[in-house]
Amino acid sequence: MEDKSNFDYRQLDEIIHSRIRLAIMSVLIGIKEAEFTFLRNQVKTTDGNLSIHLRKLEDAGYISVTKSFSNRKPMSTYKLTNKGHDAFKTYVERLDSIIKT
Repeated sequence: MEDKSNFDYRQLDEIIHSRIRLAIMSVLIGIKEAEFTFLRNQVKTTDGNLSIHLRKLEDAGYISVTKSFSNRKPMSTYKLTNKGHDAFKTYVERLDSIIKT
């Protein structure tokens, strides 16, 4: 167990600690995978903004994307990786330690 008296806010994952990325991770933690438009509607942001944040999570290895076509329309489906699941769990635990301090 971490020593809560020595909590350092810099231990929070900067990749996750953004409102949009935190929202994306929160949606994905509870489901197997999600299509781009579903995430956009859940997070309530623009296509461009969502794309930027998804790319940052993908670059960190926290999510993976599968690209396909449906009736000639491109489809992107996202899911948490094991690394992303572990990072989110650690983020929540560290945030919880702030609350309990």
